[in-house]
This record gives sequence, C-alpha cells and structure tokens, in this order.
Amino acid sequence: MRENWSDNEVDLIVNDYFSMLIEELNGNSYNKSEHRRHLKPLLNDRPDLSIERKHQNISAVNIELGLPYIKGYKPLSKAQRSKLIPSIQRYILLNPEIQKVLDSFCNNADLVSPSVVQFDELLVNPPEKNKSVLMEPSPSFKISGKINYLEKEQHNITLGKKGEELALEFERNLLIMAGKEALAKKVEWVSDKFGDGAGFDILSSNLDGTDKYIEVKTTKLGIYSPFFFSSNEYKFSIINSENFHLYRIFNFSDSPKMFRVRGRYDKFCSIEAVQYKGHF
Repeated sequence: MRENWSDNEVDLIVNDYFSMLIEELNGNSYNKSEHRRHLKPLLNDRPDLSIERKHQNISAVNIELGLPYIKGYKPLSKAQRSKLIPSIQRYILLNPEIQKVLDSFCNNADLVSPSVVQFDELLVNPPEKNKSVLMEPSPSFKISGKINYLEKEQHNITLGKKGEELALEFERNLLIMAGKEALAKKVEWVSDKFGDGAGFDILSSNLDGTDKYIEVKTTKLGIYSPFFFSSNEYKFSIINSENFHLYRIFNFSDSPKMFRVRGRYDKFCSIEAVQYKGHF
C-alpha cells in the first residue's frame, strides 16, 4: 500500500495543477497526459489513478477556497485537505502573477452570442445532489485578500446578462416548439427591466398558461462550480416552489451547456450559509 503523499509531492502536483489551470483560464490548449507523464517520475511513479484523484482533490479544495478549478477534474473531497490548503496558499503567495489571471478570468467579457448556440444541443442532465463532492466546513480565510473568485465571476454583469439572454431565447423557443406562440410572446426579462430585486430573472409560462419563474445562474467554469444566491431569492423559491426553476448555464465562453431544476433551492442542491446578520 502506498504511503501518504509527502509535503513535497503535494507541492509538486499543486504546481502542476495550476500550470494547467492558468492555460485553461487563458483559453490555451494543453495535454493532461503529457503533464502527468512529466510529473509521474517526480512522484515516485505513483499510479495514474492516484495522480488523477489528487488532481480532483485539488479541484475540491479550490472551490472551497473560492478559486476556479480545471473543468476536466471533477471535485473529489476528503483526501489530505490539511496539506492541500497550505500548499495552494503557498503557491498563490509565491506566484502573485496568478492574481492577474484570476482577475482577467472574472472580468473578461469576451463571450459567445446566444444567436450562435444550438438549443437542441444545449440541455444536459443536472448533476446529482451528491454529498461525496461537497466541501468540508470552510476555513476562516480565503486566498488573496479574501477574494472569492467564483463569486466575483458571477457578479460579472456582462456574463450575467448574456446568460439571461440565452435563457430567454431558449425559453421562447421552447414554447414555440410546443405550439404556444402566444405564450412565447409574453415571456418577460424581469431582471433587465426592473433589476434583481424580484427574486427571479425571467417570467415565463408553463404549458397550461400558469406563471413560471426562472432564475438564471451563469459561469464560464464547469458543471460543478457552485453558484451564489441571495436571501431574497431563496425565500422566493420557497414561496413559489411549484413554479420556480433554476437554469444553470456553464462552460459559457467555450461550448455553453445548461441544466434545469425545479423547486426550492434546499431541495435540488446542498446549500451553505456564507454570511450572517446579527441582531440585538
């Protein structure tokens, strides 16, 4: 049986992971197999599966720390987290130039247009509400001045608007294909007209004509990237659980995909309180 990863091995694979992540965030291609081939001798020839899983562990910790992750490495938690967190922190501190890459990723508005997306290729099945990929209780710090880059990306106004525009056109097309052209004409982009205070972004209709409330969350990252919602949005989903839908759009700047879930937030995903209000 292989012994646990040493501090040096963890640092080596973290460095390798971030070298790939930087290429991905910059829109450059890279070869994972080639990276693994060069890395393997430095890790005492650990099995490929062990290296793969450690990359997945890094994805999980990155998400926990508010950092982007490599799309191809599905988050896998609960493996030497106590070593990975300080190793990632050391990498960020020793490589301050990565903050420019992260900021550029969050602020970049070079996005695809909804008009070029094929609606019949857009939908995928939602991921399962699987506790095996959930994070352990988050540490009391974030990387780089407590910036949560996942949340910062979601606050990119252009990204959010483009995602909502895509969902709007998808919804209209959905109704038209169902023979409900009159309902399609009534679909309303609420957040664009009135702002974000309504608790949802798009007012559409179910096929029977009843109201359908759609909240859109968009990311350039992969399907497992967490999203953030307000207390108002959460309460709205509870009150209107029968007709509330989340449209989660991901891979937006590459090859956009979307999954849809219905109901209140705490029923279709695991939620974590990230902010509290104190009262006297």
